[in-house]
Amino acid sequence: MRAIPLAVALLLAIAATQVAHADDMPGMKGMSSTPAAKTGKGTGVIKAIDPAAGTVTIQHGPIPAVGWPAMTMTFKATPVALLHGLKVGEKISFGAKVMGASDEVTAVRQN
Repeated sequence: MRAIPLAVALLLAIAATQVAHADDMPGMKGMSSTPAAKTGKGTGVIKAIDPAAGTVTIQHGPIPAVGWPAMTMTFKATPVALLHGLKVGEKISFGAKVMGASDEVTAVRQN
C-alpha cells in the first residue's frame, strides 16, 4: 500500500474542514446542503391515525405553497398532541412543514 505524503493529507483535512463550515461563513448562505423548509396549508380527510408512531394519514387537495398535487400521504404530527381528538373520516384544515423527505403536520383544525 502506498502512503499519502503528509502535506497532501494535511491539505485534504483542511479542505474538508472548510466545506463542513461553509454554512458558518458570511456570504455562503446559498451553498448549504440542507434544504430549506417549506410550509403550506391544506384541507383534507383523515384516512388513518397511528398514535404510537405519532402519524396521521390525510387525503388532501393540492397544496401549491409546497408544490404538491392532491394525494394521500402520511405525516408526522409535530407535536404528537395534535392527534388528540381526531377521528378517521373527519374533514380537517392543516398546516404542513416540508424539509427534504420529512413531512410534518404542524397545526390541525377540525372543520
